[in-house]
Amino acid sequence: MRKTVSLGNGLTIGGDGFVVMAGPCAVESREQLLTVAEAVAAAGAAVLRGGAFKPRTSPKSFQGLGEAGLRLLSDASNLTGLPVVTEVMDPRDVELVAAHAAMLQVGSRNMQNFPLLREVGRQRKPVLLKRGAAATLDELLLAADYIRNEGNGDVLLCERGVRGFDPSTRYLLDLAAVPVLRSRCDLPIIVDPSHGTGAAHLVAPMAKAAMLAGADGLLIEVHANPEQALCDGKQALRPEEFAALAAELRHLAPHSGRRWIGPVPVGGTLNEVRAAGRGVLVSPQQSSEEPS
Repeated sequence: MRKTVSLGNGLTIGGDGFVVMAGPCAVESREQLLTVAEAVAAAGAAVLRGGAFKPRTSPKSFQGLGEAGLRLLSDASNLTGLPVVTEVMDPRDVELVAAHAAMLQVGSRNMQNFPLLREVGRQRKPVLLKRGAAATLDELLLAADYIRNEGNGDVLLCERGVRGFDPSTRYLLDLAAVPVLRSRCDLPIIVDPSHGTGAAHLVAPMAKAAMLAGADGLLIEVHANPEQALCDGKQALRPEEFAALAAELRHLAPHSGRRWIGPVPVGGTLNEVRAAGRGVLVSPQQSSEEPS
């Protein structure tokens, strides 16, 4: 029996279910986030993803809105009913992020940040642990053990691509990792075809391949205007492209022995949440296509 992880709103990840987590790479403004959140929920995503804290190669690149971004994620969650997964980078921020998120993400750059792994392990929130860009599967599983040893067994593993020698794709999306991990542990396995390929036109074929390889879910970036995205616009799907992909995945699910799990219904309207506050805006000059 494979492990399942509950996000506390009736949503369970793992088992025979298939879950899609979707949203922008970075939270940029209220309007941007709420537009995408409503679109991905309508298309069938079960979890909202979005970064408030962004680890970037250059300190001059957009670093995220921080606590203001977390508040916007809470607003979007209240609107759509979608639980939020967002990255935490610093052990000192774990409690703050946990107050706004249903699931904590440890990014690939922090896969072996052992103080951070221990701190998220002390929380009682599920943790999405991304594989490092140069990490072996052994190292990924040992990183998960750091979290579990602190008492938090609700860990999900995420394959997001490793560095290869061919520049045709941003990373080499290692889909063979999915059946290997399934044979070696009982944890749910998520695949991120957005970071794994770095190109929007490659996301759909790799997402469908991930489902057939045995993944329990996907992490997909969506932006209403990718050309103006402040982070990773080239790999983001437009809302209509995401809706088309979600429809294909929903059709494929029973053929791969999976049960499609959509969003939990909730009341409220987009305008009500938009009216709760003015959008947080950042300078377009901060936009960057550097790898995040």
